[in-house]
Amino acid sequence: MSAQEKVRPARWSPRAIALLAVALLVVLVPGANTASAHGSVIDPSSRNYGCWDRWGHDFQNPAMEQEDPMCWEAWQYDTNAMWNWNGLYREGVAGDHQGAIPDGQLCSAGLTGDGRYAAMDTPGAWKTTDVNANFTVDLWDQALHGADYMLVYVTEQGFDPTTDELGWGDLELLAETGRLAPSEHMTVDVSAPGRSGHHVVYTIWQASHSDQSYYICSDVNFG
Repeated sequence: MSAQEKVRPARWSPRAIALLAVALLVVLVPGANTASAHGSVIDPSSRNYGCWDRWGHDFQNPAMEQEDPMCWEAWQYDTNAMWNWNGLYREGVAGDHQGAIPDGQLCSAGLTGDGRYAAMDTPGAWKTTDVNANFTVDLWDQALHGADYMLVYVTEQGFDPTTDELGWGDLELLAETGRLAPSEHMTVDVSAPGRSGHHVVYTIWQASHSDQSYYICSDVNFG
């Protein structure tokens, strides 16, 4: 190439630039692909969904430590678990939920995913959703799996989620469904009389597309 020749810069088509931008988004932004994943209870919000919903846009904000300490601990314990709030499930349980999930590990689905969700089991002042004795569980089924069934338990009066580890003996089964068709929002009506204060709503979602069992802890306040 002579001294007079110049190297022309490469020209990128608009389509190529757009594809590169998408690729960088997936690489650089944690959890950018979570919308194509599975699901969780969004009302009353699950511990994992609530932490993502409140702080996913600002998860490095030090104010979280004072304003939402349980979520702060969860984000510090495993950030990827918070981005994957919709993937808290186990496979191959075959309906034996109590046999597969030990006491003290109900909110992490028995330390599923190599224990990435272990912070969900920690007793403490989790943010609560105010409910009445009659309320509705709303599960966001992002991937439209549908359900073979859903089971909804609520802790007995006297259980203290701020200090007590959750065990099967602390729960009362209050609602059970049959098969539910795929829908973005699958709902279950629950009646939980005789309760006041902070309780845990424990939802088991048996997805229909395969043997995936979701174990979901939501903190509520019966006013």
